[in-house]
Amino acid sequence: MKNRLIIMALMAAGIATGSMAQDGSSYIDATTGATPQEPKMEQQASNDKSAEKSTEERVSRFMDGVSRLHIGGYGEAVMSRNFYSQSFNRYKYPERYSDDPSHGRFDLPHVCLNIGYDFGKGWTFGSEIEFEHGGAGTAVEIEAEEAGEYEAEVEKGGEVNLEQFWINKEFWQGKFNVKVGEIIVPVGYSNAYHEPQNFFTCYRPEGEATIMPNTWHQVGLSLWGRIKDWRYEAQFLSGLNSESFTAEDFAHYGATSPYEFKVANNYAAAARVDNYSVKGLRIGLSGYYGYTFRNTLRTPGTKYEDVTGALGIIALDFTLNRWNWIVRGNVDYAHFADADAISSYNQANWTHHKYQDGNPHHYTNIGKNALAYGFEAGYNIFSQIEKLKKSNQRLYIFGRFEHYNTMASGTYQSQYKYTKRYRYAFGLNYSPIRQITFKGEYSYRFFKKPNNNGLESDSPLYIQPYNNEPSVSLSVTYQGWFL
Repeated sequence: MKNRLIIMALMAAGIATGSMAQDGSSYIDATTGATPQEPKMEQQASNDKSAEKSTEERVSRFMDGVSRLHIGGYGEAVMSRNFYSQSFNRYKYPERYSDDPSHGRFDLPHVCLNIGYDFGKGWTFGSEIEFEHGGAGTAVEIEAEEAGEYEAEVEKGGEVNLEQFWINKEFWQGKFNVKVGEIIVPVGYSNAYHEPQNFFTCYRPEGEATIMPNTWHQVGLSLWGRIKDWRYEAQFLSGLNSESFTAEDFAHYGATSPYEFKVANNYAAAARVDNYSVKGLRIGLSGYYGYTFRNTLRTPGTKYEDVTGALGIIALDFTLNRWNWIVRGNVDYAHFADADAISSYNQANWTHHKYQDGNPHHYTNIGKNALAYGFEAGYNIFSQIEKLKKSNQRLYIFGRFEHYNTMASGTYQSQYKYTKRYRYAFGLNYSPIRQITFKGEYSYRFFKKPNNNGLESDSPLYIQPYNNEPSVSLSVTYQGWFL
């Protein structure tokens, strides 16, 4: 606050100096070095009062503008060591990769900048620019090995997304709002509360981040508000695209578009309700429903005339923050109609387009149902040390367990047994100040190995003995408003 006041004072002084120069009261000719003729005393006094008033007005407008501007963000930097194979074939031929060496990774999962402004009279603007995994980078190079040709090279992976861009109008002191633009779809805990202070692990909860888009954002209309202990939201959106659904990730990529626009042949609705009646406890229920087939530029033909690809999702989550404990949990269930018909369509298109360069779609089999649930709990050890408690430092020791399956049921379930995953993690979160957290965790992802009932290894029903996947991760995060 002290630094901010000093900056404001200096800026006000700069404004005043600029006003004086424009008024000619302290002007020196840059060419001759001469000063203008002195005005009469009465005129000088009038000019001084006018300059003072002008300066006050400018400072007042500047301070008002600053008070309406909001700048913030969050980010994560992660270092991991994975003690399992990184081969893409490790589930197809697990026996070949059981003794592979460990591998390490450095990552910037999310770095986001939020900018908002209050225009007054209930009108506000919000935006969020997200750099995933450090953002994307390309460069034009002259290739000596290719006769000096100019060639665009991919310098680094990652994505840059405009995750939020909306205008909001408030009515009745926030009891009712209308928001339109690129908005967050708050289905599931990890979409509604995706900032790094809202989960203990170094990465976002795996289950929800796998079966649904994450962070899920689309252009749409939102009606929302808060009445006493209830917060509600209802949204009208464009539908997802089932051609981007996959066996391993279900609907995760369904909100993305390879084009400069999002196709909206189909529409969808999403809703969320949160209750805060019990002190320190929030309980949320959310859902989604919409058609996903034909939401692309390709026409499937009359054979698929009755196929809609209706997708329904329901999610329940809670957060308890009390008695020096933070406990969180979520349960998510999704049902995908016409899964077999769309899988057949995908396979036909894969055969036809597999040699086509630049094809943006996956064309894999898709599960009929997907499931995810997870629970985590952490206790603030520093709450028992008076000196550290007074300085607002926090040290949470936590544990987490989750299960998710992108092929929970469906005709092709037996071909994708590795999509049924379990994971537990435990570690520490240390926050020297409220906005910064250092995280460390040990994670263990594993696959259940049920009895094969005497089946031979070449049987289509034989369940592969997949290798377990332990890892160690360290990260540093920040989250807060700068202005």
